[in-house]
Amino acid sequence: MAKKTKTRLTKALLETAKDMRRVGVLAEPAYAKITKRHLGEQESPAPQPLSGKEIRALRERARMSQAVFAHHLNVTPGYVSQLERGAKRPTGAALVLLNVIARKGIATIL
Repeated sequence: MAKKTKTRLTKALLETAKDMRRVGVLAEPAYAKITKRHLGEQESPAPQPLSGKEIRALRERARMSQAVFAHHLNVTPGYVSQLERGAKRPTGAALVLLNVIARKGIATIL
């Protein structure tokens, strides 16, 4: 099966829908009906692996304890400790959230 790429028309329609949602003309439930086939290829970057030192730096830059940082990531403080020591590597949703924090700051997920 061939992969579809977004046409100019699809790109324009998605941009218009996003603007309409932002200003309140298009309701959130209607905007949510835009499906994966409308979006085409994945546009967001793949999450990059982070070292324990990088994770600790993110937390310290946010001025949070391990417990508070863990609460916002929806993980345990013990897991954050293991990540920072390098005993474990973040995966899944935790890795994605850590990448978002690294790119855009902690305020993005608060």
